[in-house]
Amino acid sequence: MGNNKEEKKWVCAHCGYTASGKFEGDICPQCNMTYWKCPKCGFLMTAAMPPDTCPSCGEKCDFRNVTCYTPECGGPGHVDTRL
Repeated sequence: MGNNKEEKKWVCAHCGYTASGKFEGDICPQCNMTYWKCPKCGFLMTAAMPPDTCPSCGEKCDFRNVTCYTPECGGPGHVDTRL
């Protein structure tokens, strides 16, 4: 049996930077940007780090990283709608 080890590529949705593994802290090392989504109201923003309080609903929230890094969700320039 052959070795089926397939290396996954991660591509920044903003600048196109490509890495062979997940970005540390899910933040692109090239442009320092990530798509963030408020789980309470669905507000979407781009930033290096999200705020503690959502600018849209005014609630304290834990923003989710919804940046698409792989071809399965559309690749660079897309939000991962599965998240």
